[in-house]
Amino acid sequence: MTTARTAIVIGGGIAGPVTALALHRAGITATVHEAYPATASGAGGIGGTLALAPNGVAALRAVGADEAVTAIATPIRRTAMAVGHRHIDLPTLAGVPPLRVVHRAELHRVLHDRAVAEGVPFAYGKRLVDAQQTDSGVTARFDDGTTATADVLVGADGVRSTVRGLIDPAAPGPHFTGLLGFEAVARHEVDAEPGTMTFAFGRRGYYLYWPEPGGGTRWGVNLPQQRPMSLVEARAVPATEWLSRLRTAYGDDDPGRELMRTSSADELQVTGSLHIMPPVPHWHRGRLVLVGDAAHAPSNSSGQGASLAIESAVQLARCLRDLPDVGSAFAAFEKLRRDRVEKVAARAARINHTKAPGPVARTLLPLMMPLLVRTAMNPEKTVAHEQRYVIDWDAPVTTEPALR
Repeated sequence: MTTARTAIVIGGGIAGPVTALALHRAGITATVHEAYPATASGAGGIGGTLALAPNGVAALRAVGADEAVTAIATPIRRTAMAVGHRHIDLPTLAGVPPLRVVHRAELHRVLHDRAVAEGVPFAYGKRLVDAQQTDSGVTARFDDGTTATADVLVGADGVRSTVRGLIDPAAPGPHFTGLLGFEAVARHEVDAEPGTMTFAFGRRGYYLYWPEPGGGTRWGVNLPQQRPMSLVEARAVPATEWLSRLRTAYGDDDPGRELMRTSSADELQVTGSLHIMPPVPHWHRGRLVLVGDAAHAPSNSSGQGASLAIESAVQLARCLRDLPDVGSAFAAFEKLRRDRVEKVAARAARINHTKAPGPVARTLLPLMMPLLVRTAMNPEKTVAHEQRYVIDWDAPVTTEPALR
């Protein structure tokens, strides 16, 4: 094991609590420092639904959080594609559990509660502004004038990571995908079996939907947008105005028209401009290291963003548990993760290009769908290596001849 016995984790979203739980299991005491004053007012308090792939749930098992998370999630056992009035079932990947969809706020709550139950301390209102390293540790400085010192500092602070800039001031920031996200639950009931998620290509934008347990239909929209908007900017626009725009954009679509018409502005979730992280050249420096979206944030088209963040949190803890020093542990962690996450990001980027097809492509899509399903959408070729990935927590991490 490394000489690291204590850790500062920056960020109380998804990757932060999982990192702290995994480090705790590895024998390293970690404190989570969150910029917002409480869990409900940060990223966990507001937000739409996210997907957890089978590999993400498997990674949660390593920290004992899988059952608590699946208890609040909706299983998606079937997927379909719709273009106009043409629907076709998509093939499923055999031998894996279903995709799980869960509200972001609920996921944050469950992970937070699990970490607290394991004795992980949380400090709120702690916005990181700097970190100073020495031969024996690292001291974090927060905007309220307080400091914290530990053996390592983990940046689990998202796509706009402060820690990433401390590791490399020239590091790239997030890239706008050209899409703006919204979500709500409509009163309209779609003609689909419970547990069926449908990916629909409308005349002016892409959307997806599934029957909501308890009634209604939950839908999410990726609306083409020329310029990025911060979450604050997007939420400053009245929800009634956004809903009016959505009703116009999807007014010619079935069931998009009814989904928008029977949704309430009061319940509309504005999830903001969608961003991805380009490859980050440096994941670590000295005693600082990145995990989750701070290092790798694929488009939501991947269905893997949260799952990859959870995986990375667990793998970082394994590396610090098994390797003799911080430098070799961080290098091994990056070697374990970089190729995998960048391949997922590349797949998601290809999907993004299909979310707003032009008139010619939209005309051809219904004709091409059966061929696409048999070839480009074959899950054994496209996502099997992603979803069947299971971390063996007990296996030792080594640097040679190959990492495990």
